[in-house]
Amino acid sequence: MARLNINPTRMNLSILKTKLETSKRGHKLLKDKQDELMRQFITLIKENKKLRLEVEDKLQNSFKAFLMASAAMSPEMLEEAIALPTTKTLVDIRKKNVMSVDVPEMEFITEKTSEDASRYPYGYAQTTSDLDSAIDNLTEVMEELLTLTQKEKASQLLANEIEKTRRRVNALEYKTIPDLEETIKYIRSKLDESERANITRLMKVKDIISKEEMKEEKTEKVNAELAKEKS
Repeated sequence: MARLNINPTRMNLSILKTKLETSKRGHKLLKDKQDELMRQFITLIKENKKLRLEVEDKLQNSFKAFLMASAAMSPEMLEEAIALPTTKTLVDIRKKNVMSVDVPEMEFITEKTSEDASRYPYGYAQTTSDLDSAIDNLTEVMEELLTLTQKEKASQLLANEIEKTRRRVNALEYKTIPDLEETIKYIRSKLDESERANITRLMKVKDIISKEEMKEEKTEKVNAELAKEKS
């Protein structure tokens, strides 16, 4: 807590009061924002953890199926079977504003490269059902994998925004507001001291004027008595 280097005037006092009121209002708004960000962040983390476990389990099943297919097929045949896919998948990324944070919203867009395109870009004669199962499992988990990516990115962005907001809240709470309050207190004490000094000076001036008036009255009385004696 440090006092600001500012002249102790009533104008500056009024300006500092306005700044203090604005700082307190801003602190409350930022604190509310921080609490809401934390609430959403915790909810998102719980959802992310649950979804990650599900995705990892499904990916393991898909990898097991690929392993079984690679055991029954030669590496050349397996590579040839999946080398030329008949569909292509694009990712459409949009932004959603959450408490002034732009979090991504992702969606898969699947396009066919030919009219007879299918999920399996190979014939069934030289492949095994394990390869079909692996592709089915991988296709099913892709949407959840994209959702997981979206949630993890949103969690990262929210965590960054929480840290920024926390720093601003702490700066207002422990630096800006105490400094303004200390400076306002100092200016008030200086103004009160100046006002007391002015009152003291006025009382002295009044006392001096009263004494002068009393002297003038005495002088007038003496002159009046002398005038009577002469007459």
